[in-house]
Amino acid sequence: MTDQIDAASADEPGFAGFDPVPAPQASANGAPAPYRVLARKYRPAHFGDLIGQEAMVRTLTNAFAAGRIPQAWMLTGVRGVGKTTTARILARALNFQTPDGQGAPTTDLRDFGIHCREIIEGRHIDVMEIDAASNNSVDNIRQINDAVRYAPVSARYKVYIVDEVHMLSTGAFNAFLKTLEEPPPHAKFIFATTEIRKVPITVLSRCQRFDLRRVEADMLVDHLANICRAESVDAEQEALAAIARAAEGSVRDSLSILDQAIAHAAGRITLDDIRSMLGLADRARVIDLFEAVMKGDIAAALGELRAQYDAGADPVVVLNDLAEFTHLVTRLKLVPEAVKDNSLAQAERVRGGDFAQRLSVRILARTWQMLLKGLAEVKQADRPVMAAEMVLVRLAHAADLPTPDEALKMLRDGMGSVPAGNGNGGGGMSRPPSGGGNTALAARPILASANPAPAPVARAVAAPMAIVATLEDVVALASQHRDITLKIALERDIRPVRFEPGRIEFSLAEGASRTLAQDLSRRLKEWTGQTWMVAVVNGEGGATMREQAAAAKDQRENDAAAHPSVKAVLERFPGARIVDVRDPRAIAAAEMAAATPSEDEYLPDAEPLFDDSEPDFDGIDF
Repeated sequence: MTDQIDAASADEPGFAGFDPVPAPQASANGAPAPYRVLARKYRPAHFGDLIGQEAMVRTLTNAFAAGRIPQAWMLTGVRGVGKTTTARILARALNFQTPDGQGAPTTDLRDFGIHCREIIEGRHIDVMEIDAASNNSVDNIRQINDAVRYAPVSARYKVYIVDEVHMLSTGAFNAFLKTLEEPPPHAKFIFATTEIRKVPITVLSRCQRFDLRRVEADMLVDHLANICRAESVDAEQEALAAIARAAEGSVRDSLSILDQAIAHAAGRITLDDIRSMLGLADRARVIDLFEAVMKGDIAAALGELRAQYDAGADPVVVLNDLAEFTHLVTRLKLVPEAVKDNSLAQAERVRGGDFAQRLSVRILARTWQMLLKGLAEVKQADRPVMAAEMVLVRLAHAADLPTPDEALKMLRDGMGSVPAGNGNGGGGMSRPPSGGGNTALAARPILASANPAPAPVARAVAAPMAIVATLEDVVALASQHRDITLKIALERDIRPVRFEPGRIEFSLAEGASRTLAQDLSRRLKEWTGQTWMVAVVNGEGGATMREQAAAAKDQRENDAAAHPSVKAVLERFPGARIVDVRDPRAIAAAEMAAATPSEDEYLPDAEPLFDDSEPDFDGIDF
């Protein structure tokens, strides 16, 4: 809750030891005082009022206490998190002075000094606020450079607050550099920007930078509740939570929405008021839509989307809320303590926690990825509701698809149905019997129970000993055991010198890890059960596997380019080049050997494009 500091404000209570501010007097003609919006009425007056910026406040407090005050600060963050307000508080801290003329720069600003009220109200003669959006030329900066040499009129420091500093021109930034690096002792600069990447590094290096964070939703809810009590406004907790979510971490946005909600509701603020005012989808209905999609019930999902659309919900907002709930379920699964978040509605806590126990991370991750792609499509579509319906169709059908691990298990075991999903593995909610679709996949259970019965323990069978005869076998073994770091190192950093069972000698490529030999020896013993002698020798070894693959690729492209038919194509189309050369029959043989399923592609029997006496380049990509 912020302090009341403006004498022009309406009849407001006092905070933090202040006396209540008297109500403003009516004008001479009897007209009431103008209304002040909540974002200005409850603007923070000192560092204790700032919410969500504890790290910055602690750093500034320590710096002022130690007397380590720099000549310039750079404040960055999204809109409405308090950049300009923090700049004014900093100016007040620099110029704090008691009525008896005592005082020094301090962050303890609970009591007002002789300059404080004018600085907070933005009308102090020695604290200049400059809008860089409209004062961005070299001439404007030249005026600052000329004026900064003169001492302040009444305060301790001249403070220049430059808002939206990233909008200064390149020449203006360059004109600022010398003054910014070595300003007079009585001058301080405070910059604020939402686009920190547009500020030259030469300016950033001369400032202390503070990144103001988005305010957490639960903190915003508490802040809004305090303001509602001060304003004698009755508001539902879930309504305030909806405002905090819509504000996306911006305090100013949340207060602007609350201001509008007070006028819209004309009484008690309810969740329905916020939903109708902002065009939000009903949270409970979004959860119903999520459940229908996870069950694969296309008819129910499309009906729910159309009902929300007819009620005024934007399809983009509906899908965005669906993605947000998917993220919430995933977070509740991985961080169960998140259910205590005050910004969550009761339905989100109860039903979200239930989904988190019964859905797998893989299913949730797949749903999230499909929603992200679908959102981009809906935003670009001429008919967003139709595009949103097609996204839901894809999601509902994907609910029945096995995960890659399940598909591989099905092929290895010769199974006709997908293994049952549980809270840790694949499997989502099944399509209802009337929904049609693949009957082999419809056997998937709706959701695994929260406490699934333990599976019977199979009799242990000794795994066959891995056969390692070549370096390629070692790479395949690393891939099989999912040691991607070692696999990449073997392909990129090893120049083979000698390889025989139980012994490997190689030289290292430039930049390779010096512990690669020890790591490989240890991993081979774990994987094969045998002790391997792995040694690094001096001298040049053979080409790395990655170099061999690159050379083979170049050879294939050169052979393809030399073929008469390909040469004719290249000559006929100037600028064309060979991107890749693939042999469909070799690919098909490799896929059959690996027994790798593919959901999106299949490879038909291809007839050779050229005579069998010549190389087959049927898979050339141009």
